[in-house]
Amino acid sequence: MGLVDSHCHLPLISKSPEGMDIIVSAAKNEGVEHILSVSIDLETSNDVLESAKRYLNVSASVGVHPNCGPENSEPNPDTLIELGSNEEIIAIGETGLDFFFEGFDVERQIRQLKAHISAARELKKPLIIHCREAAPTLLPILKSEKADEIGGIMHCFVDDWDVACEAMDLGFLISFSGIVTFKNAEKLREVARKIPADKILVETDAPWLAPVPNRGKENQPAFVCHTAKLLSELRNQDFNEFSHQTSLNFYNLFRLKPVG
Repeated sequence: MGLVDSHCHLPLISKSPEGMDIIVSAAKNEGVEHILSVSIDLETSNDVLESAKRYLNVSASVGVHPNCGPENSEPNPDTLIELGSNEEIIAIGETGLDFFFEGFDVERQIRQLKAHISAARELKKPLIIHCREAAPTLLPILKSEKADEIGGIMHCFVDDWDVACEAMDLGFLISFSGIVTFKNAEKLREVARKIPADKILVETDAPWLAPVPNRGKENQPAFVCHTAKLLSELRNQDFNEFSHQTSLNFYNLFRLKPVG
């Protein structure tokens, strides 16, 4: 069983079908057997859906990133349910809270998060959660809105062990991006060492956050192998064993049949 890139944004890497063909093929050549392409707003949801229809080894998730502002359409549960009803859509998101940038609209972010949780519960599809400097606000909302009924992924995880434990208790898997390979990410690597084998995933978040040795370049799904290699070494696991386990975790969460 090969690797799964559990979170990337294919339409943001390439706008052309030909360019996307090259990206998906390059990933396959590096042992990436499945890709989850995630939308960041309603306007691009059709793009990720089309990529999932184009490739057998690509699935999609629809939602609105918390950093999307008033210029973007605000989702409501009905809209998300309509988009998420397509069989190629296996998750709702990415959604969540991001308090990193100044001037963020807390009320809008929370309102959008609740809309996504409601839609995910109705569709019985897992959530893709983005959390940056917002865990003390985010986790209680996940609990009160009963996100534990469907669980999901804490994508691009950068928080501490306590946050990871709370998220796992709510049925969320912990996904690590290329950030874990960065020189100053030792605290995050300590968390990665402790995540139970059946709760860990690996991702690129491409086109951003390319892992070492490609840091500074545009990221792509093929680069997930570098993050997986570092994580397997951190956890004293054979690379193939780690790849198999993380991919199995992904397929189990989304009730998908493994590719290999």
